[in-house]
Amino acid sequence: TSFHIDCGSSTPSTDSYNISWLPDKFFTGGSTVVSEPLHFHLQHEKTLRYFPLSSGKKNCYNIPLPAGRYYIRTFTVYDNYDGKSHSPSFDASVEGTLVFSWRSPWPESLTRDGAYSDLFAFVKDGQLDLCFYSIATDPPVIASLEVVQIDPLSYNSAQTGDSYILVNYGRLSPGSSQWGPGFTSDPDAFGRSWQSDSDYRDGKSESAKVITTKEKITGTENAPNYFPMKLYQSAVTIEGRLEYELPVDAKLDYLVWFHFAEIDSTVKKAGERVFDVLVNDKNVSRVDIFKEVGSFAAYSLNYTEKNLSSSVLNVKLSPVAGAPLICGLENYAMVPSDLATVPEQVVAMKALKDSLCVPDRMGWNGDPCAPTDWDAWEGVTCHTNKNGTGLVITQIELGSQGLKGYISEQISLLSNLINLNLSTNSLDGTLPIGLGQKSLARLDLSDNQFSGSIPESLTSSNLQLVRLNNNLLEGRVPEELYSVGVHGGTIDLSGNKGLCGVPPLPDCPLFWENGRLSKGGKIAIGLSCFLFVAVLLLVIYLFCIRRGRNDYDFGLPSDLISLAAKRNRYQRQKSLMLLEMESQHAKGLPSVPLNPH
Repeated sequence: TSFHIDCGSSTPSTDSYNISWLPDKFFTGGSTVVSEPLHFHLQHEKTLRYFPLSSGKKNCYNIPLPAGRYYIRTFTVYDNYDGKSHSPSFDASVEGTLVFSWRSPWPESLTRDGAYSDLFAFVKDGQLDLCFYSIATDPPVIASLEVVQIDPLSYNSAQTGDSYILVNYGRLSPGSSQWGPGFTSDPDAFGRSWQSDSDYRDGKSESAKVITTKEKITGTENAPNYFPMKLYQSAVTIEGRLEYELPVDAKLDYLVWFHFAEIDSTVKKAGERVFDVLVNDKNVSRVDIFKEVGSFAAYSLNYTEKNLSSSVLNVKLSPVAGAPLICGLENYAMVPSDLATVPEQVVAMKALKDSLCVPDRMGWNGDPCAPTDWDAWEGVTCHTNKNGTGLVITQIELGSQGLKGYISEQISLLSNLINLNLSTNSLDGTLPIGLGQKSLARLDLSDNQFSGSIPESLTSSNLQLVRLNNNLLEGRVPEELYSVGVHGGTIDLSGNKGLCGVPPLPDCPLFWENGRLSKGGKIAIGLSCFLFVAVLLLVIYLFCIRRGRNDYDFGLPSDLISLAAKRNRYQRQKSLMLLEMESQHAKGLPSVPLNPH
């Protein structure tokens, strides 16, 4: 994964080294101005992007990237693009950690020609944030931005971890002029550029001899660092001590890498070239290149200088046998990653930025709280969380900022919020159900156009001040919320014609609330429906029981119906015969047996 962004350009291009440059993208705010084009040879150096104060004090490039480690290089130039002859003061951060500081006035050569800066950093959240912070009213500037994914295990990260950013303080290729992607056609898998060492040798080492070879060097281009072969095909050597002075910033740790290859064919065996490597006069290693890897083979070692107290890092190669020799020297400041805002609160703040339509001038870009050297987002106050692992938002003060929109439901993720002031804006919509974290002590949403009811969640907080006056709220006020005023706090609900239920507000209708049935109304209707159904079932039951006792006209099987009919006819015939016999007996007639045989 790689990006090469031509900041300030509106068209894509391909340079003479076959690198494809994207037109400017992924930035927040800012404006485009072309600096003096004829002075620069490379297309991506001819334009720049600057960020005026109208875009806010903090602006960023937000580049979507898979999680991993990246080589990041910027080109910065002023070139009097605005005709003010005032080079700007500003800071730059990567992933919420301060990495570069530019202070006016810049050296003349830097102002005119610009400078490249680079570093190695881990991206963990799927997006690279490269941000700029204006000092005073100066607009930050950037001319190009390059991002190349590299091996995550490079430069000892297995030992140092992923909580450091390595900022380049010198990547030297002794015996060569500047080379690497963007400067020459020489390859480097990471995109690193290498510069001449001549400006860093002390006066006694100016007479160092350059030796070069076209022979193949073994052990190069290997994981995880992929150091290029060209680095080991040139070297400097000197009879006596070889010394470098590298400018640094104090109070940081520095990771120093040394690169060697025995490219002098006259050295045939171990012991012929031996020298000590000293950093700030401390002997860190004795080197015999031939003994370690033989001839025409790459050999590297590294050393970490802890808590450097001076502004110069001194490197010496002191001879033991023969003349010292070096092919490459790298020096990186190990900048510890700054604390960042905890991820769920970043999500909440970005959702609020969108829902509240926060204007660009407020500079709500990048991490809300980091770097800690800078101010947090305008109107936002942050603190370290309890276990010291991240930053949390404790206060949002955005009264009278011309906001238009609504409060995002994601505000419930701000679990450390103590004070929320969004008063005197043009916000509308309903109050989020999750509004009212236990930490919330002060809430001022007055003079807006919020509608709907007051959420019950506000009753679970420790509110001492509640101002909801002059909105369009309606419905019953929770008694627990009203008790804020009873217990010595401040509460103002005036100017909401639809609110009811607590003094001095009117009583709420028994069964109607917030333009709909109240909770009591729903319960009453539910009970009424239950009683109606119960009575109906009782009536049906009694009706069926009564009918069961008095009505035998119920259905029977057809064969039973037939037997019953015959039996009924027999009984009727028998009754008629008995009546006839009784009549004859009364007349003195002889009786006749019923079944004579």
